[in-house]
Amino acid sequence: MKLLISNIQVCDLQSPFNGKTCDILVNGGSIEQIFPSSKKHFSPLPKSIKQIEGKGQFIFPGLFDLRADFCDPGFEYKEDLASGAQTALHGGFTDVALLPSTDPCRDTKIGIDYVVNQSKELPINLHAYGALSQHREGKELAEYFDMKSAGAVGFTDGNRPIANAGLLLRALLYNKIFDGLCVVLPNDPYISEGGIMHEGNTSTLLGLKGIPTLAEELMVHRDIELVKYTGGKLHFSAITSKASVDLIRKAKKQGLKITADVAFANLCYTDAQLMDYDANFKLVPPLRSKQDQKALWEGIQDGTIDAIVSNHQPQNKENKEVEFEYALPGMIGLQTMLPILIQNKPAHIDLEKIITALSIGPRSVLKVSPVAIEVHSNSFVLYHPTKNWVYKNNISKSENSPLLQQKIQGAITLISCKNKIHTPN
Repeated sequence: MKLLISNIQVCDLQSPFNGKTCDILVNGGSIEQIFPSSKKHFSPLPKSIKQIEGKGQFIFPGLFDLRADFCDPGFEYKEDLASGAQTALHGGFTDVALLPSTDPCRDTKIGIDYVVNQSKELPINLHAYGALSQHREGKELAEYFDMKSAGAVGFTDGNRPIANAGLLLRALLYNKIFDGLCVVLPNDPYISEGGIMHEGNTSTLLGLKGIPTLAEELMVHRDIELVKYTGGKLHFSAITSKASVDLIRKAKKQGLKITADVAFANLCYTDAQLMDYDANFKLVPPLRSKQDQKALWEGIQDGTIDAIVSNHQPQNKENKEVEFEYALPGMIGLQTMLPILIQNKPAHIDLEKIITALSIGPRSVLKVSPVAIEVHSNSFVLYHPTKNWVYKNNISKSENSPLLQQKIQGAITLISCKNKIHTPN
């Protein structure tokens, strides 16, 4: 049966219909026709078409998450590919790029093949990062060419920093051969060693060892210089500080092949959330100050930051329900990310900028085929900004979210992916 989504507002800077209220005819999960709502093309509506009232809702391209950990293989009790895919789907994500933080580490063609093959049977598209270094140990280069040939979209050691500048230099040079992408989380481990939260007033009040923004900023500066030297391509993942945004903005103006993303938690929360020692807010990288948060939002608005990521990192209860100092870092966020971002955005930040950073930007970073609200598209999402729901139906295997059992405004009402329509509960 065909679907007619009536009176829906398009939110997609790529689409000629952006900002317009349209009626959209969907056939088998693919857009067949788009026309202004003011023009009634069906009168009466054929019985073969089911109508969905979209008034007050938005339609935009399927969301793409550049940074998530599905823990599979090795830690399936926290998350596996199937549960992670369903979690992402309920959050409006049709594509997710997975970190190689698995056991065994995804540093060979076999690991990439596993994700690519499993993705075919899942409701969304999974994309695999390969490890930047063998076993993510930061010593020797991994097998880039084999992994790239198998479908790897980039190379990263995940939360482990690349302390060895020579290693990253060689990685940048080698990846130039096949236009590969190096992805780094900038952090000087010798400066941040022992820190468990942002270094600032809150860490002083709590008596906890802090991680200064300097640990990130030194590495951003170093890595920009390595890109200048090699002419390579680098993506900074989960940046957190104002100075990092400034450095990346300057590097982009110089024409360097640099992109960046920010974790949604750093846009929505600050280190003040840790005053109650809630381990769900203990993250890598850490939550920062209000000043840093403001600069990150400005980076989204002006395009310095290309993407917003979930940094979805499941942890089981045994790793979270312990003393704060010993709790493992991480928060799940794929299922609730979009409404929380929209609730917390500053008034001057355009909704289109958020959707761009969740759909257009990530695909551009990875050079994945773009999707748009246009005829023949089979990747799109409907979002109701005022619909309220309680976060009870947690799809992830893990529960390390501060939002569980809370009322949330804004809900995904329909997702189309792989020519199939899904309606989350």
